[in-house]
Formats: sequence, C-alpha cells, structure tokens
Amino acid sequence: MELKEGIIAEKEIIVEEKYIASHLGSGGVPVYATPMMVLHMEETSRLAVDHLLEPGKATVGAFIAVKHLAPTPKGMRVRIRSKLAKIEGRMLTFEVEAWDEIEKVGEAEHIRSIIDIARFGERIEKKKALAASK
Repeated sequence: MELKEGIIAEKEIIVEEKYIASHLGSGGVPVYATPMMVLHMEETSRLAVDHLLEPGKATVGAFIAVKHLAPTPKGMRVRIRSKLAKIEGRMLTFEVEAWDEIEKVGEAEHIRSIIDIARFGERIEKKKALAASK
C-alpha cells in the first residue's frame, strides 16, 4: 500500500479515569478531557500513515485545530476516525472526528509533517547542546 489521499484509520477507547478532565486538571468534571481527545486524534492520524513511510521516516504533529463538541462521561466508548485528506510535499492534512456511543463529540483538522528520523535526532542534539552551553 502507498501513501495516498483517502487513507483512513480508526481507534477506539473507553473513557477511563486517566482520560477525564478532573483527573488531568484540565477541568473539574468527570468527562473525556480535550487534551486526551487531541492525543487520540494525533495517534489515530499517525497510525494511518507511519507504517506506509520508507524506513527511517516518521511523522510528527505540526498543527491541530480542534472543536470539542459534546461531553462524554467516564465509562463510555469513543471512536476516533482520521482520514488523510491532502498531501502537500512533506505535509499531510487529516480530517478527524470523534464519536461517543450517542453523538459526534469532536472534530479537527490535523497536519503532520514527514521527517527523517536521523536528521530530526541531530536537530534535537544540537538544541540540547546549545541549551547546555547557556
């Protein structure tokens, strides 16, 4: 299989204690936390494409615009679906939706950048060295 527009990946989770807003400190209520929804949207998008890249390549998140549309209580199932909508060079744009057992609870535009893992690692090491020298 090759990297092409239209590729879809899905992930399903149960809203556990570790995923709720009151546990994370992002809100005071026991519902699916927006930061966790963002994480699951990014993971699902990565799962759609990383296995199709040539060896030594991966994707990293570059942008996300997310709408959290409705609350999902602890214990409910959530399905995240990511579709690769556009390929522009190294930039991959995804349309992502999240649904609980009742309704659509989130949607996002997410962009991931294809990177060379070795070169990316070199950039990280240079940055760490620069920070250590200050």
